[in-house]
Amino acid sequence: MGSNSKEWQSKENSSDKKGQKRKLEQHHEHRESSIVIGDSLRREIADQVQILEDNYSWSESHRAAAKCATYFLAELAKNEEVVNTIVEGGAVPLLVKHLQAPPSLMVDDDVMPFEHEVEKASAFALGLLAVKPEHQQLIVDAGALPLLVDLLKRHKSGLNSRAVTGVIRRAADAITNLAHENSFIKTRVRTDGGIPPLVELLEYSDAKVQRAVAGALRTLAFKNDENKKEIVECNALPSLILMLRSEDPGIHYEAVGVLGNLVHSSPNIKKEVLNAGALQPVIGLLGSSCSESQREAALLLGQFAATDSDCKVHIVQRGAVPPLIEMLQSLDLQLREMSAFALGRLAQESHNQAGIAHSGGLVPLLKLLDARNGSLQHNAAFALYGLADNEDNVADFIKVGGLQKLQEGEFIVQATKDCVAKTLKRLEEKIHGRVLTHLLYLMRVGEKTIQRQVALALAHLCSPEDQRSIFIDNNGLELLLGLLKSSNTKQQHDGAVALCRLAGKAMTLSPIDAAPPSPISQVYLGEQYVNNATLSDVTFLVQGKRFFAHRICLLASSDAFRAMFDGGYREKDARDIEIPNIRWEIFDLMMRFIYTGSVDIKPDIAQDLLRAADQYLLEGLKRLCEYTIAQDISLNNVSSMYELSEAFHAVSLRQACILFILEQYDKLSSRPWHSSLMQHIFPEIRNYFIRLLTKHNASN
Repeated sequence: MGSNSKEWQSKENSSDKKGQKRKLEQHHEHRESSIVIGDSLRREIADQVQILEDNYSWSESHRAAAKCATYFLAELAKNEEVVNTIVEGGAVPLLVKHLQAPPSLMVDDDVMPFEHEVEKASAFALGLLAVKPEHQQLIVDAGALPLLVDLLKRHKSGLNSRAVTGVIRRAADAITNLAHENSFIKTRVRTDGGIPPLVELLEYSDAKVQRAVAGALRTLAFKNDENKKEIVECNALPSLILMLRSEDPGIHYEAVGVLGNLVHSSPNIKKEVLNAGALQPVIGLLGSSCSESQREAALLLGQFAATDSDCKVHIVQRGAVPPLIEMLQSLDLQLREMSAFALGRLAQESHNQAGIAHSGGLVPLLKLLDARNGSLQHNAAFALYGLADNEDNVADFIKVGGLQKLQEGEFIVQATKDCVAKTLKRLEEKIHGRVLTHLLYLMRVGEKTIQRQVALALAHLCSPEDQRSIFIDNNGLELLLGLLKSSNTKQQHDGAVALCRLAGKAMTLSPIDAAPPSPISQVYLGEQYVNNATLSDVTFLVQGKRFFAHRICLLASSDAFRAMFDGGYREKDARDIEIPNIRWEIFDLMMRFIYTGSVDIKPDIAQDLLRAADQYLLEGLKRLCEYTIAQDISLNNVSSMYELSEAFHAVSLRQACILFILEQYDKLSSRPWHSSLMQHIFPEIRNYFIRLLTKHNASN
């Protein structure tokens, strides 16, 4: 079963497009703009575009004008509301044109005013325009990519001036935004030769450039196998792994992001990354002060651990578990999500499962099940599924209330529900042998809270064959009954649910509450003899009407009739016997049951028929009546139904009432008579379960 974790949908870049825009602006003061897009703004944009059109030479005035125009457009492009207006104003072709220096037609050989400055501002502006996906292809079609790639190479002139550094950084940022979530442009960057200079610049002396080129490589590597392959072939791994050890959070964050995208769905590259020595520095980033790097490192460790069993073990051996568990408790939702993802992958290895639990991972993972985030819930559930596979974890699972968390959680996605169901099944399969022995020991000698948790869990998880040993011989039933008598409503609820589960399991093999089978070893004359004078040797008078019967059939039906005809009663020799206090309809149904062994009982006459069956000791008919009456038990009548069961010694009806009360405990608890009812029936609840569990054990 896979973890189905969502691995950042925006992994090409660390955040959404607004985040990219902030990245481009991080060294520029951002002015909150309230620009109103009107004719005057459109005219201003048109004027700047015209300036770019008219000023493309090395003359100082032209270069100054072009610099001002490109910077002006870049400032405007910081406001997303204006971006479309800039594009519609025809700025893109002119900005692309100014990515390259004008033809060198100067007389003064060494005078190159604003060298690199205009190109830098043009790249900056185009990068901002590319934040909107609909403009990416337009910019590429205007010929921007080869020119941006050329800008990446300007450091080869040997002059690592501030201007050169700036233009390289802006070019890398522009490539990042152009290729964002655009597979065609990612491929074009590679075919236009963009990957080798980006990889080479990973070793550039300026930290901002390193971050920018790593960001571009990160985007290019996302879901593009050919780009991944070329990045690795260009020997990017040693530089990226060194960057992981940087003290600059921006550098190691981008580096771990590139590596994450390289290894995603690429087993061969993952091996190369591990062989290049990435594992320990990635684990080291779990302790970083940069939460983004922590998050990316956890995700990458999860990817490392996806299929390779040895790697799972090595990650744990190298100290990853404690910081991952600490991250589970972070206020940052994404940190919690990715640490749960990594632990989930690690927990699928048997050697790791006990270590994660005993390092304190169980409780924070269980708490994450309460999160209102589907991916976070699922990652936690998948990790718990792994931990439940180890017998050494089962007792801890139960002691901290893990079973209740799994049973009562409100899970957002179906995959999580399925995972939790499999975890519960896995726990159930462990309740035997030394695990059961350990739990029984805790139930005997542990603190009261632990004893109750164990009893609750075993009610849900144990096999029917072990129920008598657990709940009769080892006092588990009394622990559950104690919860039912608690003043704490949650404990009452848990006790009622556990008792219902216990009864349900026991009755799968001992159905004492099922509809009764037809009686056996009984003499039936058949339907044709009901109230038939043929061969009749006794007559009953019911509501003034004669009912013809046959002594042989009555003698075989119950002790009451045997006593009537064989004992010292006056009816022994009487030909006509008066039956008081029974309606004709009820007597007729009772006799039909005696003659045929079955009868159709309507709910409206079931209680009167039950009274008659009890009076004449017709146990089979009583069971049928009880079964019919039990179908109509409700919140409003369960108390009177229980009283009815007591009045007529209706054991099956009484058991049905007990189970209904336990099943509907929460709803019934608000009724004013609930407390007195529970006090009244409590001894019978105990007796019911003792009989049920003892009978089940005897039947085995």
